[in-house]
Amino acid sequence: MLLAPFVCAAVLARTWHWSVLAALAAVFLAFAAKEPLVVIARQRFRWRTQRPETAAARRWLAIEAAALIVFGVLLALRWPLPALLILGAAAAAFSVLAVVITVRNRQRSALFQMASSIALTSSALAACLSAKGRVENWCWALWGLAAFNAFAGILTVHARLDARAALKKAAAPSTFRTPAIAAQIALIAAAAAACFLRRPWIAAALFISAAANAWDLKQQRNPTALGTPLNRVGLRALALSIVFCTLLTIGLW
Repeated sequence: MLLAPFVCAAVLARTWHWSVLAALAAVFLAFAAKEPLVVIARQRFRWRTQRPETAAARRWLAIEAAALIVFGVLLALRWPLPALLILGAAAAAFSVLAVVITVRNRQRSALFQMASSIALTSSALAACLSAKGRVENWCWALWGLAAFNAFAGILTVHARLDARAALKKAAAPSTFRTPAIAAQIALIAAAAAACFLRRPWIAAALFISAAANAWDLKQQRNPTALGTPLNRVGLRALALSIVFCTLLTIGLW
């Protein structure tokens, strides 16, 4: 969700500027800074005794913050000031939210993960701003479609987790199954709209994603298929994301 939209936007820009590398570094550092922040927050609000990892977390955070300042200054030479301030404030706000959610052990919340998909896929904006000096119309489409695809995938995974839990505990049916099915129907509707607009590659990306997720939802009715290791499920989701982003890039070219 973080790197694929960035790469797609960098390719779709059809031009190169050195600040693309600065944007990539800034995006990565903003994402990575969450880990030491979580340790420091846990030390402050959760842990009763001083832990050795806290000192290491403070050192890493100081290094990452200093590097972010350097790359932020470099990006200020290329990005319009309003865009820099808006994206910087949004990244900071999301980092605070992510730390609070993680410290409270709510990081598996579907709502938080869907919010994360919006934040992470916005890396496309950073790549476009660096390459073009502004956000092009195709970049808004890239961001929206990437986030939309991530929504559908997240709901499908949560439906699988619910189905696994229900199988073990003979619990009620999945809370997320109906929303996941609705998300795939929405993807198919978007694919039909793309066909109407004569965007066959975008339509193919949306349809393939919906079909793969629908197949996964069908397999969730099979107790044997539910035993598939989650790391293998994750690799399938990664492969689907790569296919989706590749077709989307072709369609927006």
